[in-house]
Amino acid sequence: MILLKDALAQARRERGLTQEELAARLYITRQAVSRWETGATEPGIDMIKLIARELEVPVMRLLDMPEHYCQSCGMMFTGPDQHGREADSTEVEDFCRWCYDQGAYTYETTMEEMIEDCAPRMAQNMDWSVDECASLLGAILPNLRRWNATVK
Repeated sequence: MILLKDALAQARRERGLTQEELAARLYITRQAVSRWETGATEPGIDMIKLIARELEVPVMRLLDMPEHYCQSCGMMFTGPDQHGREADSTEVEDFCRWCYDQGAYTYETTMEEMIEDCAPRMAQNMDWSVDECASLLGAILPNLRRWNATVK
């Protein structure tokens, strides 16, 4: 599941909005909001981005993201030996080994190049198009540690 239904309902209530009011802001029906909040259906990534904007919350709050993921490419850590290493060979928790090794990023890139590089691989592993994956990465990467300072 992509949208964490409970996070949507909680964020909506925190903003003091009813399902009807959120629906009106998004130009959709109240029933659509209700179905998302019960987990019957899920909005697409572009709608999730609109919801996040309307509720004034980061997109990542609405996504069912794991607690730990690479702070450069957004890859979810799913197994051993995926973390990067400092120069003294100690493991770092925040970066994958493909993005960070020996105490430095493994390659220089822009956020846009990172999205172009990662979106096709992400699409291969998910039932999404490359464009949907690029859209999701475009919403997530600016919030990651590597990119956060460069975006502001």
